[in-house]
Amino acid sequence: MSAPAAAPAVLVVLAVVGSLTLAGCGGGRSGPPAGSASEIKAYDINPVAREKVRDGGVLRWGLNEYPANWNLNHVDGNLATVKRVMDGLMPSPFRSNEKGKISANVDYLLAGRITASRPKQVVTLTLNPRARWSDGKPITWEDYRAQWQALSGKNGDYRVAGTTGYQDIESVTRGKDDYRAVVTFAKPFGDWQSLFAPLYPKATNATPEGFNTDWLNRIPVTAGPFRFVAFDPTAKTLTIGRDDRWWGERAKLDQIIYRSLESDALIGAFSNGELDTFDIGPSAPDYARAKLTPDAIVRQAAAPDFRHITMNGESAMLSDPKVRQAITMGINRQAIAQSDLQGLDWPIVLLNNHFFMNTQGGYRDNAGELGVYNPGRARQMLDAAGWKLEGQTRKKDGKELNLRFVMPSGLQLTKAEAELTQNMLAQIGVKVTLQAVPGDDFFTAYIIPGNYDITAFAYVGTPFPVSSGYGQYANAKQDSKGVKRWNANLGRIGSPQIDAAMDRATAELDGAQAIADTNAADKLIWQAVNVVTLYQRPQNVAVKSTIANFGARGFYDLKYQDIGFMK
Repeated sequence: MSAPAAAPAVLVVLAVVGSLTLAGCGGGRSGPPAGSASEIKAYDINPVAREKVRDGGVLRWGLNEYPANWNLNHVDGNLATVKRVMDGLMPSPFRSNEKGKISANVDYLLAGRITASRPKQVVTLTLNPRARWSDGKPITWEDYRAQWQALSGKNGDYRVAGTTGYQDIESVTRGKDDYRAVVTFAKPFGDWQSLFAPLYPKATNATPEGFNTDWLNRIPVTAGPFRFVAFDPTAKTLTIGRDDRWWGERAKLDQIIYRSLESDALIGAFSNGELDTFDIGPSAPDYARAKLTPDAIVRQAAAPDFRHITMNGESAMLSDPKVRQAITMGINRQAIAQSDLQGLDWPIVLLNNHFFMNTQGGYRDNAGELGVYNPGRARQMLDAAGWKLEGQTRKKDGKELNLRFVMPSGLQLTKAEAELTQNMLAQIGVKVTLQAVPGDDFFTAYIIPGNYDITAFAYVGTPFPVSSGYGQYANAKQDSKGVKRWNANLGRIGSPQIDAAMDRATAELDGAQAIADTNAADKLIWQAVNVVTLYQRPQNVAVKSTIANFGARGFYDLKYQDIGFMK
């Protein structure tokens, strides 16, 4: 959505969450609710002019997982941790400011605009001819065409995180030269600026085998202000260094060393001076300890990310949407939010929308009765679904209603959420068994393959609410062998009706109508109970006070070449 260091596991929602972003009753409330985070900073990165940032230095950046797949467009690489590394290494044609305003990233794109809307939408991208891959090859229209073909969904053997937007493209062709990419859409796509971010070289996207395996424990090619230097699997570090062949403004830092530790070890490493920064997430003890660390500061901003509970629709006990609805009403989301956010100086406001955050103008409360904690109604619905109470636990056809809550080990916040959920659901006769698993395996071995019943993590979002969230609610597709692929939809719950509603929203070029269509899709998702939203996450980033142009970024895309230590 898509994981931030020392934070709950997070999956990045590509503009394909969201992540990576993200009260009680329904009824169509709009706009930021009372007591919302409207007074919180849009971003908090200590902006400093480049001439006041010293040349050189090493930034030691703590992470809470050590991924294996570094292709961010692959379902196994679709993680916030991967994005934090790739943002300094790979091209993205557009960038966002702190208000979510999109502009061309001139290091890669000189201009990008809609050049025709009838009979079809046509976008022309004028590429920067100076841009090169680290193997010396120029970045051309062919790289864009190859990525479209890989992510279009036409070949299910590509294990893509999502196909949003790419599936709407009819062709990518050469313009007047190799540095003009002409993108023609079969049907309109309003969030066209979300595409090709990040861009991978055509060799990566040429075949399913290359797409699926070339970036396993490898970063074979880059095209950013930094280059790949080394992995150290024993120390669980990844080092990137300044790329002197970079054509843009020279990176201030010599190196960035990413170090993976269990979540509960990151605050100790930071406090002891072994790390310069890590993402606290909603951990009140780590937040308090980081604030007391000498020469350090906690930077905080409203994130485009949200915390949630997800149920696995392919679990035998959760395949019935009525059961999922009952469990949703049996979970006191307000109590979980209060527990998670206590001590973080952050408003406790439930999030009742899967696309828009509380702080966004398009926000509507679409949860209806599912947004209300109602254990009495939950019991009635479970009875009606055939799950009868026998002693303390419900049974049906001789089977116990026992849900396996999978959580990453060493993450106290998720453990607290799981224990609260366990106690709440026990009150309606649902047994919850807690299973802690290694943090590095949490997504790849459990959540992505569907090896769980219920879990909690966060999605990382983007400035594109509709296309950002599309993949995690999209229906399954089949590969060439007939195997059902859910891609970024980790709840494994979807329908043609939800897809059609989201398609209408993404195809709408009128902003107001797109908001209405998005909220119509959200109502359907609430009824299907794919993702049970909790709250919009605060970004809490612990960082040494001397570091410039870095911290809690909100919608702002960091300029890695500007990150450094103040003079």
